[in-house]
Amino acid sequence: MIPRTSQSFKLSRIGLAIIAASVLLLALLAVITVRNLDREQRLMEKFLIQEGLTLIRTFEAGARTSMMTAGMTGNLGILVKETAREESVVYIRIADSRNRLVAAAGDWQSFPGQPSPGLILSNTAPLARLAENGAGGRVFEVAREFKPLAQLGREKGRMLDRWQQWCMLKERGQGGERLVIYVGLSTAGFEVARQEDINHGLIMGGILFLVGVAGFYVLFLYQSNRVSRLTAENLEIYARNVIESMPAGLITIDRQGRIVSCNHKAREILGRESAELEGMVLARLGRETGCDLAGLLDGEKDFLDRSLECVLPGGRSIPLKVSAAALLNRDGERVGTVLTMRDMREIRDMEEQLERSRRLAALGRMAAAIAHEIRNPLGTLRGFAQYFRQQAENSATDRENADLMVSEVDRLNRTVSGLLQFARPREPEMRQVALGRLLEKAGRLMGDDFADHGIDFRLEPPEEEIIFKADPDLMIQVLINLLQNALHATGAGGRVELSGWAEPDTIVITVHDSGRGISQEVRSRMFDPFYTTQKEGSGLGLAVVHQVIEQHHGSIMVDSVVGRGTIIRLFLPGRAGNHPPGEDNG
Repeated sequence: MIPRTSQSFKLSRIGLAIIAASVLLLALLAVITVRNLDREQRLMEKFLIQEGLTLIRTFEAGARTSMMTAGMTGNLGILVKETAREESVVYIRIADSRNRLVAAAGDWQSFPGQPSPGLILSNTAPLARLAENGAGGRVFEVAREFKPLAQLGREKGRMLDRWQQWCMLKERGQGGERLVIYVGLSTAGFEVARQEDINHGLIMGGILFLVGVAGFYVLFLYQSNRVSRLTAENLEIYARNVIESMPAGLITIDRQGRIVSCNHKAREILGRESAELEGMVLARLGRETGCDLAGLLDGEKDFLDRSLECVLPGGRSIPLKVSAAALLNRDGERVGTVLTMRDMREIRDMEEQLERSRRLAALGRMAAAIAHEIRNPLGTLRGFAQYFRQQAENSATDRENADLMVSEVDRLNRTVSGLLQFARPREPEMRQVALGRLLEKAGRLMGDDFADHGIDFRLEPPEEEIIFKADPDLMIQVLINLLQNALHATGAGGRVELSGWAEPDTIVITVHDSGRGISQEVRSRMFDPFYTTQKEGSGLGLAVVHQVIEQHHGSIMVDSVVGRGTIIRLFLPGRAGNHPPGEDNG
């Protein structure tokens, strides 16, 4: 399981555009629908008012004509009933100014709330209203004064008696009353059209709602896809980082033996870049690099920690422990092999260093016993040699031989003293040491020797002063021993460099020469006491170096190529600082 990382929510531009467009269109549709319904309402009222007034005028004309052509008595009610037969007419009602019924037809009583005759007569303009009955029926009512004689002009007074007689108003006690007419018109056609508009708006709203839902779905799919993609990318990055940071080399190969991928450590071991390795057949890699990984493979069998010595171009040898495991797909089918390579150089160096320390300890104990046994007889031999020299005053040859005996005894005594120093090293006296000054002192002590042998000696102290704790005298001895070895290994015209710097919690000092180099056989024994490749020398110089560095809890790394030179690195523990050094800082 990989560590979780927070994923910020981001909107899809397409999904956001669809949602925004849907909301905008839905709002626009709602506004347009409301405005259309309002406009239809106004148009309906206007149309029905005109229709009602036209019907009233037509009815007045019909009543006036019937009155003039019929007999002295007529029936206004019959005319009302015939006119109310029109499909668009729901009811017609005529009443006097005191709201007493004159004539009526249709279901006018189901629509209460009619304006009073007095209100109608007090307005010059017709009154209109939208009325509803208890069953949900709707009518549009137009009411105004009923004036069938208004068009008669001067004959109006003469015809008034005939009109009241024809309508039988006097017989009912309504003579002389002003009349009002109520016409209820059907709104069914308008209601159907209005309902169709509402249905159309609802359909369009539903479509826009579905489009909005689709936008949300697109947004959800986008976010899900984005999270899945980011999760896959994070998993890939996590796996790549884990593989790249592995301390072991990792190579994957397909079933044809071609390299598919390799991590940083594998590239470092093989000395190749990814572009060179990927796609290369493993057997060809063995031929070109001297690292025969293909020779370890036994078909498609897995194995663990098989040893392999890689001899890379330039003579560099790397001991490896190689393991192989199957690479499977999701169906459990083998698609390749994973090779892991562990660089055993550090482990081998640690084993060699442990063995060397064990051997040095044994040699030290033996050297101390031998030195103790030899030192006393040496004093006696030197005394007798000096005595013989005093007795040989008349013979120059005898005196010469006696002096030679004394000098050889002194040389042997110095060797024994060196053995005792190696066998019983003094404890380091740790002080604050300035690295730059330490290197400069060693350079001054050895500079003339390099110049006498025609060797270019270069000193590269750190740019800033670095302070660490060490025994300055022992460290000077270490540097002089290393520089003397570099002097003997480098011929005239060669180069020797002494440098130092600080790494986190570590001080590094290097001695780099361009001399003849050190073979693998010599490297395995170079720190052993009494081992030397020089005609002159006790073989204790590098043994003392190793001993002093161990006393400082440090380590030594040797990198050498025969014929090209040697680099010896000293690693000393300690946090670098820039505080003033103490006394005797070298």
